[in-house]
Amino acid sequence: VQLQASGGGLVQAGGSLRLSCAASGRTFSNYHMGWFRQAPGKEREFVAVISWSGGSTYYADSVKGRFTISRDNAKNTVYLQMNSLKPEDTAVYYCAASYRRNDFPGQRPDQYHYWGQGTQVTVSS
Repeated sequence: VQLQASGGGLVQAGGSLRLSCAASGRTFSNYHMGWFRQAPGKEREFVAVISWSGGSTYYADSVKGRFTISRDNAKNTVYLQMNSLKPEDTAVYYCAASYRRNDFPGQRPDQYHYWGQGTQVTVSS
């Protein structure tokens, strides 16, 4: 499956952004979908994941209550609504797909099989 992330940008602290990740090539509902992020000089870290059906979600503690992951299987798209953004949320954000037969929630990058190209999110203080 090919993944294309979009929606990043520059926003002030306290602002909001919505990231989108459009999938193509294979049946979207065969995959759990996750978001990860990577700041300069840091390892890629888990942000959120949604199950193949959309019925279950899981978040990193650092974003819980501020970010919301959702998906529209009819549109082959997963979203990440980010509210109350903080400067420490600055990173390149990646969407990723994990086969639905895999354990949920997957929080490690090696549990994902396909990756988008990333979209930059910069939060100014």
